[in-house]
Amino acid sequence: LHEQEFMTTCLKELELKKKQEFGNIRHIEQAVNDLKAHASASKACLAGKFAELRLLLDEEERLTKKFIDEKTQRALMVYDQQMESCQERIQIVESFSDKVRQIQQQSDSIQLLQDYTATEKEIQEQRAPAQQWHPVPMSFEHVLNHTKGFVRAIQSIVQKPLEARLKEDIFSSLNATSKKEPGTLLKTISTVDRSLFLKHARSPTLEFDSLHPRLCLSEDRLTVSCSWRKRFYTYSPQRFDKLWQVLSKDAFFSGSHYWEVDVLHAGQGWWIGAAYPSIKRHGDSETCRLGWNRASWCIKRFDLEYWAFHKGERTLILTDDDPERIGVFLDYEAGILSFYNVMGGMAHLHTFRCKFTEPLYPALRLWEGAITICKLT
Repeated sequence: LHEQEFMTTCLKELELKKKQEFGNIRHIEQAVNDLKAHASASKACLAGKFAELRLLLDEEERLTKKFIDEKTQRALMVYDQQMESCQERIQIVESFSDKVRQIQQQSDSIQLLQDYTATEKEIQEQRAPAQQWHPVPMSFEHVLNHTKGFVRAIQSIVQKPLEARLKEDIFSSLNATSKKEPGTLLKTISTVDRSLFLKHARSPTLEFDSLHPRLCLSEDRLTVSCSWRKRFYTYSPQRFDKLWQVLSKDAFFSGSHYWEVDVLHAGQGWWIGAAYPSIKRHGDSETCRLGWNRASWCIKRFDLEYWAFHKGERTLILTDDDPERIGVFLDYEAGILSFYNVMGGMAHLHTFRCKFTEPLYPALRLWEGAITICKLT
């Protein structure tokens, strides 16, 4: 009997131990999920910061070139004035030369002597050699040296291994928890100066021929809204016939572009992104759906959640506020398509990285309500 009680107690202890180990597994799994979420958020934050850095470098390049242009134009204006002055003096010399020739050809000796005497002082003055002008060459060497030093400063930083830089805290003084191992990460919120993006502002209009029959376009082609009554639009092979989608009329195939989309009246479900012209238009398969194929990218709001979609792969977007206006930034050559919460201080939402191979068209999809592309230009 004693042995029976002992074994019962032992089994209870083993069961408790087993539950504890399962609890440990749950804690580890939670830590894994937290780590992945923090890693994703950190990469998203970095994408926003590097996008801002690229914009700052673009602005630095623009300002430096503008400086050279202004200095050049100012010098050219002075050179033009000097050349006009030289042309005026040439005309004076030519006019006086004609006068001297006329006196020289005077057949009456007395008249010749009188005319010469009257102009003798002026002749002596005009015989003086003309001043030789040697414009001082304008040099932009100091601008180039400044830029070279700027580049060298950046190179000297990035040439050192990243891990070594972080240990030295070159960029910021991090608190002690950031140095713990493993998995302790700082949670940061990235904000970007909107004015940097507005230098690349666009207001793409929507294409009527791609519009689904349940959608309506405003007269300025910037607002698309849902209609529960199907409209009988003229046939177009470019028209989406099943999905409530529309592409813009304007395509971007190089350079940097930024546009904003107002979703305040879009209801519970909307999709905002960009697509290649090769996206399929007929049916509702994955080849037609925005974000479900290689030909399109988008962020989506549905059921109070935000997701990023491309090729059917989705990434959860964590945001503290429901965006009322979405900013979209495209750097075609760099292969960047980024989304920002404009009203939330340009908080970064998501960045896609891809080597674009076709023109990109801003694209929208609705579930209810209306979406407006903001007029920025």
